[in-house]
Amino acid sequence: MKITEIHKHKKAVLSFEIFPPKKDTELKNIDETLGILCELNPDFISITFGAGGSSNNNKTIELAKKIKYEYHVEPVVHLTCLCYDRNEIDEFSRILKEEGIENILALRGDRNPNVPAKEDFAHASELITYLKKKNNDFCIAGACYPECHPESVSRVDEIQNLKKKVDAGAEVLLSQLFFDNNYFYRFVEDCRIAGINVPITPGIMPVINAAQIKRMVTMCGASLPERFEKIIHKFEDNKDALFDAGMSYALSQVIDLLANDVDGIHLYTMNNPVVARKICEGIRNIV
Repeated sequence: MKITEIHKHKKAVLSFEIFPPKKDTELKNIDETLGILCELNPDFISITFGAGGSSNNNKTIELAKKIKYEYHVEPVVHLTCLCYDRNEIDEFSRILKEEGIENILALRGDRNPNVPAKEDFAHASELITYLKKKNNDFCIAGACYPECHPESVSRVDEIQNLKKKVDAGAEVLLSQLFFDNNYFYRFVEDCRIAGINVPITPGIMPVINAAQIKRMVTMCGASLPERFEKIIHKFEDNKDALFDAGMSYALSQVIDLLANDVDGIHLYTMNNPVVARKICEGIRNIV
């Protein structure tokens, strides 16, 4: 089922993101994680994608098949384009179509000094245009950034580029993580003013250790509210306390978002089913 159909029939869509294990031996253990995640009844699970011929790309497709046919949950496959040419994208698309995978999250992908960029695609909007031209059977989702992409020159530029994605064929938008819901609400308002009317789902990552916080903030440019910084400072040397505080903070974000009638919740699980379970238990009577 295409995730656009899910959005038509459900107000608050619940979804998870996972990543393929790096080692083949770890792939055997993913069933335990998937078993717990799928018991929580997500509407779909997205699977990240490697760059430049990474072996994780095959694991991505393998995981997508497992999620769809063994666990009966709709998969959404991330597909990056910066380090691939048209022929490689054609091959990925062919495999996905043959396997019955209907949903793609089209991304540019992060720049990687160890994997040179190719010339066919410079932006996700170009990938979306190409996918829609070659094969309109896929449901295409796009990424969005409530606090702007780190490479954007301004909020206006950010919204204009996002409009290009939607005009190219992105039917659903999944947001980068953020820690202040007000950024998301203002972002959605700006999108609607700009004529971006597709579902926009907030992405939430429960942060449960200090190193993770620092890494995520550096990678995506998300700002930390004063309230959250105080939590980190207070509990960063106490692993269990920081876990509890981080989960509580994320849950409060999710509850506030749902109370404001967002289109769904997309949880970045970091392959930790305990995190997803605690969030879902906290909102079981809300969604």
